[in-house]
Amino acid sequence: MRLLLIRHGQTPSNLHHLLDTAVPGPGLTALGEKQAAALPAALADEDIEAVYASTLTRTQLTAAPLAAARGLDVLVRDGVRELSAGDLEMLPGDSEQGALYMKTVFAWAAGDTALRMPGGESGAEALARYDTVVGEAAESGAGTVAMVSHGAAIRMWTAARADNVDVAFAAAHPLENTGVVVLEGAPAEGWKAVSWAGAVVSPAGEGGPAGWPVVGDAP
Repeated sequence: MRLLLIRHGQTPSNLHHLLDTAVPGPGLTALGEKQAAALPAALADEDIEAVYASTLTRTQLTAAPLAAARGLDVLVRDGVRELSAGDLEMLPGDSEQGALYMKTVFAWAAGDTALRMPGGESGAEALARYDTVVGEAAESGAGTVAMVSHGAAIRMWTAARADNVDVAFAAAHPLENTGVVVLEGAPAEGWKAVSWAGAVVSPAGEGGPAGWPVVGDAP
């Protein structure tokens, strides 16, 4: 299966760099609406057979133009929502608390899945819910699937599940709004990232938490 993981369009919380992860969350800014409207043309060469979105308003609004252009319904699934900020909710992403959020996210990607976000979910829980939706898509038989999700969730899941994406690469490469990570593979055989926001994937090769750059998306 070819899997397109797409970050949602711009939101007001993105403009203010806030850790905004709760459901249903805000809608899109005027720019975010334009970004969503541009997706069908940007992905015109992809033979998309299913479009998924999370339970947050911003992903469904981003997915709607793409789904409409392909004559598809948006399949809304909780499993691909943003990684819950817990006690850090609505705090500035460029603060000490924001750095803690991203360090926790990348610790999950590195394998410390028992670690829990302060007042939130564990890495094991976050990966399990995301895996469930990806597994559902794979079992559907669709050749190419688009999932509109969230920056931290996409980076964490890809670093944890793609054979050729390490934590250092994911930490150093935030996704812009409507940025796309393209993967190929299957849950049983594993995944390989084909491209990351249009760039060829080149792992940094520096595993482990030491020296991770703390670079984050506002969710």
